[in-house]
Amino acid sequence: MGSTPFSLFINRNNTIYVANREKGLIQIWQNSSVNPTKTINGSWLNVYSFFVTTNEEIYVYNYNAGYRIDKWTKNENTSISVLSVGSDCYGLFVDINDNLYCSMRDLHQVVAKYLNTDVNTFTVVAGTGYEGSTSHTLKYPRGIFVDTNLDLYVADANNNRIQLFRRGESNATTVVGTGSSTISLYVPSGIILDADKYLYITDAYNSRIVGQGPNGFRCLVGDNGYGSASNQLSFPRSLSFDIYGNLFVADEWNHRIQKFVLSSNFCGKNR
Repeated sequence: MGSTPFSLFINRNNTIYVANREKGLIQIWQNSSVNPTKTINGSWLNVYSFFVTTNEEIYVYNYNAGYRIDKWTKNENTSISVLSVGSDCYGLFVDINDNLYCSMRDLHQVVAKYLNTDVNTFTVVAGTGYEGSTSHTLKYPRGIFVDTNLDLYVADANNNRIQLFRRGESNATTVVGTGSSTISLYVPSGIILDADKYLYITDAYNSRIVGQGPNGFRCLVGDNGYGSASNQLSFPRSLSFDIYGNLFVADEWNHRIQKFVLSSNFCGKNR
């Protein structure tokens, strides 16, 4: 998997995709295989983010090619460029209308492009391009998620919060973290919503996973500090669910992917 797994994805067929940043490739595990069943070598060194669509197209941030996003199509041996963004892309997402989103960390904004056009232009959908902590600004955003209503969730990492931008709105609501009455965060990195629209977060610098439920937010894994035990994490970066509700986490500094059955994993306290 590489020494520092940063990004992972699980599709509806329970296929697991993991980016190997050091070797510039994506490894694929199918049918609960212990070893990778396929490797895609696209020379994508320093892969901070990628996204897999329902038809198994893979969109990859290609740092080596100068801030470019590439598309690899199933059964093809090469990838093509679909967008140049001009900054590191720490989060990628494709919504139900085929819009590609990129979280541009160093430019403090999220941009989007409609994929069914060859024009290399994008639209700013969140942030102003300048760091800030107001409702319409971001500070080094990372993970993103777009729901079926086309509402955008942003891991506003250095503001230690998760921001919700409703469709077409430039001002966000803080749903968890600094500025809200919920659990605190420290450099949140990855975010996903489950089928019930509950939010799950890799709280990276607290080395834990925070999840939402009927009673609000709570720690699910790692509230006893970072470490390498089976109930600990060390700077987790991204997360994904399989179809059975098991949670997989890219545990970066432990150089591993961890699997948690959420019904039997929770922290002993909230803070």
